[in-house]
Amino acid sequence: MHNRPLKIIISGGGTGGHIFPAIAIAQAIQKLHPDTEFLFVGANGRMEMEKVPAAGYKIVGLDISGLQRQLSMKLLWWPVQVLLATMKAKKIVKEFNPDAAIGVGGYASGPTLQAAAGYGVPSLIHEQNSFAGITNKLLKNKVSRICVAFDGMEKFFPKERLIKTGNPIRKEILNKDVEKAAAYSFFGLDPAKKTILVIGGSLGARTINESIFDKSEHLEKEGVQVLWQTGKWYYNIGKSAETEAIKVHEFIYRMDLAYAIADVVISRAGAISIAEIAYLQKPVILVPSPNVAEDHQTKNAEALVKEDAAMLVTDAEAKNNLVYIALGLIHDEAKKEQMRRNILHFSSPNAPEVIANEVLKLIKE
Repeated sequence: MHNRPLKIIISGGGTGGHIFPAIAIAQAIQKLHPDTEFLFVGANGRMEMEKVPAAGYKIVGLDISGLQRQLSMKLLWWPVQVLLATMKAKKIVKEFNPDAAIGVGGYASGPTLQAAAGYGVPSLIHEQNSFAGITNKLLKNKVSRICVAFDGMEKFFPKERLIKTGNPIRKEILNKDVEKAAAYSFFGLDPAKKTILVIGGSLGARTINESIFDKSEHLEKEGVQVLWQTGKWYYNIGKSAETEAIKVHEFIYRMDLAYAIADVVISRAGAISIAEIAYLQKPVILVPSPNVAEDHQTKNAEALVKEDAAMLVTDAEAKNNLVYIALGLIHDEAKKEQMRRNILHFSSPNAPEVIANEVLKLIKE
């Protein structure tokens, strides 16, 4: 293939749902070609500018944000911002001279992949959601390969370029052999009680948190226990409801242990959360966030509900119904078993390796 080390650009970010797959893909390529040089391109001020260096990779930032939906000065400035970001992306690509470019969605990947395609660099995008993001839709005719996680994506992309790879998940989640006794002990929970794991993202999900807070006494009376990740913004509210049976954390760093003891999971419907829950075959109630582009979390959740692989509670219904639905599910062994079986269809533990091989094939072509 090459006598010199490979050089690969990976671009995108904005949320963990774009960043974690990007890092997992880089790690998979590195396993096959340890001397590969990576350059990540992100959006200044976004999460990737911190998470990517923490994973050991170099990143440069573009000054770019999402398209504003309301008329404002920001909206008027946006085309200029895109033009400047595109010029900078061209300069980055030209100077780095990569063998391949990978886009994972998010603001920065548009200008970067556009620039790479313009210079004839073999390019690939990865779409995590069941409803394609705007950046990836704009890039569909510029790239050679489009990796997807859900069926039916030919409604967004040219069928001949599509490859179903699934979604990469974090390495620490891949270990299914967690000692459950150690996990109960780690969180100070009772092995004799059924456990609901509540996760709402790193910043938090207001409706999920309010639903648990309002019904926390009822949950205790029902004899279940709750392991509750509130996120940064809701930690103080959650903490005031903490008891022996309700353990509250701003952020759970040992998700492998948390999942190990979960009888039922309550979660937003982000694509990467779904991929992790599917891999671990956990019965899940999905509460899609209403604050995401194109309402893509609802579409993610509906793909699972159609296969009897998850339950869906809308954000609007959650305050009244979420806890009662969770209590009904936690005691319904037949329903939980059916969901465990069906959700495995949405799991792709080898996704990073499959995507890495597609990138290497592109370089050879």
